[in-house]
Amino acid sequence: MRIIGITGGVGCGKSTVLNLIKNQYNAYIIMADDIAKSLYKPGSSLVYKISQEFGEGCISTDGSVNRNYLADIIFDDDDKRKLLNSIVHPLVKKEIIKIIDELKRENSFDYIFVEAALFFEEHYEEFCDEVWFITADINIRKERLKTDRGYTDEKISLIINSQMSQDEYIKKCDHVIDNSGNLSYTQSQLVKLL
Repeated sequence: MRIIGITGGVGCGKSTVLNLIKNQYNAYIIMADDIAKSLYKPGSSLVYKISQEFGEGCISTDGSVNRNYLADIIFDDDDKRKLLNSIVHPLVKKEIIKIIDELKRENSFDYIFVEAALFFEEHYEEFCDEVWFITADINIRKERLKTDRGYTDEKISLIINSQMSQDEYIKKCDHVIDNSGNLSYTQSQLVKLL
């Protein structure tokens, strides 16, 4: 069972690549963002800690974390973003390791893919056999973020500037997948790696 890390900047199409893998290979997909969402349960100690650090406005009426409100705060302030990451990501990483351990015991998948935007910052490579970097042309990324997520140019710039550069990613990764083209182009690259 190979454990493969997936990372890349916002708008590169990591989810698209993972959907291709999920549909065509015997693979289990773990997405750090989904794990984080699952930990934002109303009444949880994590939600309480976030409200203590970032204010009651970060909590929705149902008691869960208001992720859009929180995103607006952290992308404008490096210190606040680092604080949030220091609260959330150790818990996310602990949960991912727990899931991987369970999957290893079951031994029913050929691959486990772990996707995280802050892959290297949180040292996910420590438990992966290899790491793949998903990339796409910067203009394609920006267009995806405008169309798919409704982001403004300003928000896109803030997010992209808060992430590692493409050169930094490439130096740290074992393989690069260019997701700028159509799905068959992306698929042809996956076939060579799997």
